[in-house]
Amino acid sequence: MSFDFYKRLELLGEYIPYGKVVTYGQLALLCGKANNSRQIGYALRSGKVGCSFPAHRVINGQGYLSGSCAFTTSGLQKSLLRKEKIEVSNDNRVDLKKFQWHHTMDNALEFYALFKQLAI
Repeated sequence: MSFDFYKRLELLGEYIPYGKVVTYGQLALLCGKANNSRQIGYALRSGKVGCSFPAHRVINGQGYLSGSCAFTTSGLQKSLLRKEKIEVSNDNRVDLKKFQWHHTMDNALEFYALFKQLAI
């Protein structure tokens, strides 16, 4: 995977709103690589997006939390989400209809223009 992909992902992290979650697939699509959802997980686990990236806001496409391997303790992601008033069920699931970040096509076009301007 190219450096450009990780740089794009790192920049997108700044736009994920407080109190909202985003899916791996959604981030991959916004980075311009719709089929690279797993690469998002790799980037988060390996620190390729820096320590300020809000990894706790990234969940899978069914609304389930990402799991403990990306966090220092098994309940950390749930705790961080709940601090942002995001409801997490007992089976570690978030209601995507209620809490997913619904970016617009205009947002996507702005991101692509930003990536182009920064040559990434």
